[in-house]
Amino acid sequence: MSDPGKAGDLLAQIPKGEGKGLPPVHLWNPDFCGDIDMRIARDGTWYYLGTPIGRKPMVRLFSTIIRRDGDDYFLITPVEKVGIKVDDAPFVAVTLQVEGEGEAQVLRFTTNVEDEVVAGLEHPIRVEIDPATLEPSPYILVRRNLEALIHRNVFYQLVELAVEREVDGKPWLGVWSAGQFYPIGPTPV
Repeated sequence: MSDPGKAGDLLAQIPKGEGKGLPPVHLWNPDFCGDIDMRIARDGTWYYLGTPIGRKPMVRLFSTIIRRDGDDYFLITPVEKVGIKVDDAPFVAVTLQVEGEGEAQVLRFTTNVEDEVVAGLEHPIRVEIDPATLEPSPYILVRRNLEALIHRNVFYQLVELAVEREVDGKPWLGVWSAGQFYPIGPTPV
């Protein structure tokens, strides 16, 4: 499905809400209609037919109907399910607000599509370490099984906030948010 009108067709199928939360994509089970030429790059840029989507409201609207099933990503409406490619994570956490300090600290992230989440039990932070380069890739869960890659500048802010704590008998650097400790890397020796 590489029909240039396909993206517009999807937008027309999104139910008009009252502005109360996200569409219930987890409840919709339409037939799979094939893949469309849409890709979300690692930096959070959305592409359609190889061209960046420059209209932020359109990207925001598409971001409300994305769902991940296994390792695959889809745009879902009540009547259609189409596959898209996601290079890493569908969102990027681009800002961080810090309230309080120590174990009472609260970390509030905003994504490139204007979702706001507070790191905590429902929105944990995790860090993958590349075994070859030892480069960290930090993520925060935004909704269901959709994550945001934490932007490098925001990760540097987390590193500035990091404190040492023992995890499984080993010293780790990590951050507190909403009463939870999130390891972000082993303590340098």
